[in-house]
Amino acid sequence: MALKMANTKSGVKNQTALLAAGHWLILSVAINVGLLLKLIHDGNLRIDWYGLQNVQDNGGRRSSYAAERKPDGQIQNEYINLDHGDPTMYQSYWKQMGDRTDVVISGWQSVSYFSDTKTVCWFLEPGFANAVTRLHKLVGNAETGNRHIVVGTGSTQLFQAVLYALCPYDAPEPMSIVSAAPFYSSYPLITDCLKSGLYKWSGEVDDFNKEAPYIELVTSPNNPDGSIRGAVFNGSGQILVHDVAYYWPQYTPISSRADHDIMLFTLSKSTGHAGMRLGWALVKDEAIAKKMVKFIEISSIGVSKDSQVRAAKILDVISDSYEDSKTSNESKRFFDYAQEEMAKRWSQLREVVNKGQAFSLPILPAGECNFSHHTFATQPAFAWLKCEHVDDCESFLKTHKILTRGGVHFGSTKKYVRASLIGREEDYNEFIRRLSLINSAESP
Repeated sequence: MALKMANTKSGVKNQTALLAAGHWLILSVAINVGLLLKLIHDGNLRIDWYGLQNVQDNGGRRSSYAAERKPDGQIQNEYINLDHGDPTMYQSYWKQMGDRTDVVISGWQSVSYFSDTKTVCWFLEPGFANAVTRLHKLVGNAETGNRHIVVGTGSTQLFQAVLYALCPYDAPEPMSIVSAAPFYSSYPLITDCLKSGLYKWSGEVDDFNKEAPYIELVTSPNNPDGSIRGAVFNGSGQILVHDVAYYWPQYTPISSRADHDIMLFTLSKSTGHAGMRLGWALVKDEAIAKKMVKFIEISSIGVSKDSQVRAAKILDVISDSYEDSKTSNESKRFFDYAQEEMAKRWSQLREVVNKGQAFSLPILPAGECNFSHHTFATQPAFAWLKCEHVDDCESFLKTHKILTRGGVHFGSTKKYVRASLIGREEDYNEFIRRLSLINSAESP
């Protein structure tokens, strides 16, 4: 009996110990999870949730490279992806702005498809339209008078809408789409994606038979090389579409207001908010604007109202900082910050490239900016880098774990690559470090 009682007491004691240990384990997990969440919330720990970055190899296949960033930010043994123009450079600026760009969207908002049925673009939010017009007037980079604003899900949708609007339905053959090389690498892909009977990609404008009607895409400043461009030819059958996504004072001096029949802009390259997926077109001809709206209506039944409300707030905050004396001195203004950051990056890049003979960069024009009243050379979002002693520059840089986009995608040669300069600071700094090492190894 005594033995049985002793065993019972011992069992109860063991169960109590196990229960207590379990409680401590749960408490420990809770504390550690709470600490982890606090670190993430406070910005002291950055986790790359993507884990794997998809990149394109030389054969056109998609490959994956692990992005295992160290806690201290060291990425010396990792691939750095400069293939995409992901504008994460701007994130640090918007973080320091705190809650100035916060927007509260109530549950009853954005219920209807319609925004303003009195305008050509019935899904265009009035607040966003006003913010776009106000910012263009402030910067002086585009004429907005007597034009229709058409909003789209990024400039990619607007580009498709323009082609749909400009190409006749009853033409005997598809309208040719051309551009001067090097041209934006996505133009051929977007144009031929749906195998449309309305239009087709016909390549480099210099190689095109100009007797037939055609659409010329004029990108200025140009992606990928940053050159300032106009139309190559002015034939009777020519229709021009101007992609002015980079005509902002952080990338190039604003010399005059762009005044073209069709102009495409995007939020991703103006403010850095690529994830909002918003772009806008300034269109003179009402009939063309209506056809563009019809395309967007058919393809996506409009554009997100929530994104437009957020974008309007951000654009207004930028305008306020220049127009309102009360807010102008509270922090560095957006275009001032962006221009200085791009100037710094281009200065560092040119210094490294000029120290050796392995690479070269194009000489870009300089001028006085009517907006900032500073004189500086064009400083594009991308570097059009040439390998002087290597035939396949993309593959060569890949051996150094630098992922870029090869020149052949832009209608050029393999000796060139496009490298993004608007990514995170640590990636850019690592890019500069590796180029410096390559230059040192290539020097005689």
